This record gives sequence, structure tokens and C-alpha cells, in this order.
Amino acid sequence: MELQEEIKRVARERNAVILAHNYERPEVQDVADVVGDSLGLSREAAKTAADVIVFCGVHFMAETAAILSPTKSVLLPDLAAGCSLAATIDAAQLREWKAEHPGAVVVSYVNTTAEVKAESDYCCTSGNAVDVVNAIPADLKILFLPDMFLGAHVRRITGRTNIRVWMGECHVHAGIDPENIRLQRSLHPGAEFLIHPECGCATSVVEAISAGDVDPDGAHILSTEGMINRPAKSAASEFIVATEVGILHRLRRAYPDKTFYAANERASCAYMKVTTLPKVLASLKQLQHRITVPPEIAARARLAIERMVSIGGSGPAQAGPGVDPGE
Repeated sequence: MELQEEIKRVARERNAVILAHNYERPEVQDVADVVGDSLGLSREAAKTAADVIVFCGVHFMAETAAILSPTKSVLLPDLAAGCSLAATIDAAQLREWKAEHPGAVVVSYVNTTAEVKAESDYCCTSGNAVDVVNAIPADLKILFLPDMFLGAHVRRITGRTNIRVWMGECHVHAGIDPENIRLQRSLHPGAEFLIHPECGCATSVVEAISAGDVDPDGAHILSTEGMINRPAKSAASEFIVATEVGILHRLRRAYPDKTFYAANERASCAYMKVTTLPKVLASLKQLQHRITVPPEIAARARLAIERMVSIGGSGPAQAGPGVDPGE
């Protein structure tokens, strides 16, 4: 508690805001001014009046904040906070892919480097990916990257056959497989099943719902913010949550009268967990490690990011029975 109070005191002195992703350690979430998903934190970074932004997340998130707030100091408490999904494609690979599909619109999941965003037309999160794709004229080909599971989910929900998907994956979500789901649902038959669209079993779950093999009242495809909002709308008292386990802390704190189970207790992102309270304090005291983006890259990436921030996460009946677009 003393460490948390010290962090808050130094943050006030620095006129700093602390942003934490849903997957961060519980104690880091507890000390943050705002906890949320990539889209929500991007919006907070864009509108904050603070001089310093301490981003408790991973590197690409801090880059996004730096692009949206070029006059502010954006700090990442630990430079080791990378992302296995973002590492699956670089700018040179994207340029080569674009050359193979001239005229295609590039939609990049926010889990990408600033250089990849600079080569993109739109960014998106899991919460607004369907809305972003629906905002693009139906006759235009789309290159969706880098997450193959989210891309497959978006292609299925929108019904667009002209979406090409990059074959990248998050190692954490890829590890949540149908076997995990079957086990947890057998152990907790009355629980609602909430699944993030990056999970490898998402497309099979959507297919099972559409085929009538899964009760649509019990299975929901949700963004992280959709998962946070769902228990308030549901009469269920138990929920199986298929995403990185860090979100369970926020859910349990928000709904202490409900019970939440991880689809896979081992689904933990080591990159998110490198940030600790001592590192947050050191970051504030020493103003380290500042994340900057070259002006020419930032200028090209900003348009794609601003389009992501401006497009809402909810829309008219995109998702069909049992599938919630989230945010």
C-alpha cells in the first residue's frame, strides 16, 4: 500500500496519468487512473491534459500514445514489454503484401508497430474491427493483419469474401483451444461462456453457434471491454472467460457477487506481466523509458489511428445470435 501511495504522490507531482491494460498485474491495475483495452486507452491518451503518460502495457501501445500525443512524454516502465503478435509482420513484409494486391485497403489490428501502422489505411481493435470493415465500401478488397483468428472472425461476421488475412497469432490466445473450453463447460454447465475473438477456437465457436450446436444464450464472442460489460447485462452468476487471465481481476472487482473461471489458467502474457509497481515508480521518478516515434512515421500512422479512435465499437446488428462485437 505504501508503494501505491508513493506512486500516486509522484504522479501528482509530475502531472502524470497512469494507463493500464486489462492484462496487467492486479496491483498495477489498482494503481492506474484508467484501466481498459487498447481502444479505450488510445482515446484516453489522445484527450488527456497530463504532461506525462505512463503506459502500463506493451510497446506498440506506448507508440500509439506517443503518436496521438506528440507533445507529451510517454513512458513505458519496462522496455521488455513487447508483443508476439506484433512481431509477426514488419513494414517491409506489409509493403510486399500490398504490392501483390494493388488497390486493397489495409486494416491493421492495433497490435502492430508504428511502422506497420504507417503503411495502413485503418487501425482497429477487437472491439471495433467489425465496424471498421463495415465502414469500407463492399467492393474494395481488404488486407487484414496480423491476427488470423480475429481476421477470420471479422470475415465471418461481415460476410465479406474479399478479405485477405495475414497468418499471425498471439501465443497466449492461440494456447486457448477447444479442449480447454470443453473441460471448463463440463465443470461449470450453468456458466456463460465469454470468448475473445483472437482465441484460436473463436471461429469454431461461431460456426457451432450458427449451426445450432451451441446455445446462443450461453456463448458470446466479445472484445475485452465487451467482457467487462457483459455480466451487468446477464442474469448468470458464473462465467467462463477465454482470454488472457489478467482480465479476471477487473471482472472480479467489478462484480464481486459473480464467479469467473479462466478457460485456461496458463493463458498469461509474459510481456504484460513484466511491468511491476517498482518499475512504475522508477519510470515516474526518472522519467524512463520515453517512447518516441520518428516524425515521418508518426505522421503517416496518425491517420490510421485516428480513424480507429473515431469509429465506435458498437453498430447495427453486425454480430448475429450469441456474438457481441464488444465495446
